[in-house]
Amino acid sequence: MTALGGALDGMLSEYVTLNEAGLVKIPANLSYEEAATLPCAAVTAWNGLVTRGNTQPGDYVVLEGTGGVSIFGLQFALALGAKPIITSSSDAKLEHAKALGAFATINYKKNPDWEKEVMAITGGAGAQHILDVGGKDTLPHALASLASGGDVALIGGLGGFGGDVPTFALMGRNASAFGIYVGSRENFEAMNVFIEKHKLKPVIDRTFDFADAKAAFDHMRSGDFVGKIVIRIGGA
Repeated sequence: MTALGGALDGMLSEYVTLNEAGLVKIPANLSYEEAATLPCAAVTAWNGLVTRGNTQPGDYVVLEGTGGVSIFGLQFALALGAKPIITSSSDAKLEHAKALGAFATINYKKNPDWEKEVMAITGGAGAQHILDVGGKDTLPHALASLASGGDVALIGGLGGFGGDVPTFALMGRNASAFGIYVGSRENFEAMNVFIEKHKLKPVIDRTFDFADAKAAFDHMRSGDFVGKIVIRIGGA
């Protein structure tokens, strides 16, 4: 209930008053604009893949779409030595993901049963980790893509919240599904150490000035972006 932009106002302000426990040090290799992308999307991806997922080198990781969580997931997976697989309905976005280092890509519009593509890419083994941001529309495909002992992080509802998590499907794969709502301060600080160590740079699609904030939200609603959208406030 204390999440900014949730039940409380967000950060589209020149000045705010915050409790010191709600602040963390910015990684030394990031600008203010780059650091502004971290608090929700990056921590969510980190929590799903590292804190809860314990991703290991060589693991296959499925990331749905090319929004903030999935692109951070791609970057973290690569830095961890894992093999990220990106799904999208846009070939142009998939090409962008390849340029960022994606191990493989799947156009789910051309391949509606995209779990078959995941199985082909992984040699029939399936993915060890999946960040499911689609909700009820993608969850059945995600569960069918899991490897034995794998896990799916339930994060978003781009296609609508809900969907059944069939117990037998998880039991049969000895797999797990867990809910993610961003993460803790401890997660954030551990992630920042990792970002600084690996010199990771957030993928920013566009940066808008404060006066053009409405255009930034319009751009977000269009869905025509990869990574994060930033609004620059003042001279920072």
